[in-house]
Amino acid sequence: MTRRLGIGIIALAVVSAVVGPWVVPHDPQVQWLAHRLEGPSWPHPLGLDELGRDILARLLVGARISLFVGLSVVSVSASVGILIGSFAGYVGGRTDNVIGRLMDVLLAFPGILLAIALVAVLGPSLTNVVLALVSIGWVGYARLVRGQVLKIRELEYVQAARALGAPVSRVLWRHVIPATLPSVTVQATIGMAGAIIAEASLSFLGLGVQPPTPSWGTMLDAGRAHLFDAPHLTLFPGLAIALLVLGFNFVGDALRDQIDPRTN
Repeated sequence: MTRRLGIGIIALAVVSAVVGPWVVPHDPQVQWLAHRLEGPSWPHPLGLDELGRDILARLLVGARISLFVGLSVVSVSASVGILIGSFAGYVGGRTDNVIGRLMDVLLAFPGILLAIALVAVLGPSLTNVVLALVSIGWVGYARLVRGQVLKIRELEYVQAARALGAPVSRVLWRHVIPATLPSVTVQATIGMAGAIIAEASLSFLGLGVQPPTPSWGTMLDAGRAHLFDAPHLTLFPGLAIALLVLGFNFVGDALRDQIDPRTN
């Protein structure tokens, strides 16, 4: 049940992000200053913001940004983490110790604080947000893959490939890495939720997407000054973030239970 609900939420978000801005009749940048802070109405189902811009139109554009950041961060982080983690776990020895200590150092600090520091140095922009989140996101995948590879490299079919003289690259690509993909898929699904929250947090702090480009985080930040006179400014972006994150968590939990029934 939760898996279907999660898939439905994600599918709705993807469809809304792809076709929504073309269907909604209002431009997210057009201002109706005479009607600023108006609540939900028939012409504007989610109301207008502090500059009289349509909140629904801005939410749909913001969904594109959230999904883009999530997909970019997860795909790059997972790719880097798989390469580093599989190499460290398979080779072992001093190489594994060095990479392991590096991962321990990065994991010792809260990830969002490192991302804030990196974006503050690089400058606020969508590209720098992705770079900052990737620079800390690969560690979790590398640690997961390394632990998997330490067990996989001792299996008989891997030992047989090594005994036949197969090069390290072939053993990793043909036998070791494919065996880690189910666990990485679960991690990536939950990582999408984390990346979406991180992007919204950085944008909320003014370190992510810059106005006037709509982002769910910047919309929350702009609505803080109107919590009581216009609560819809923060209500709908907050619900959008919560529902999308919940959808990815539902799917991730369902995949984890399917892969490892012992977690039930």
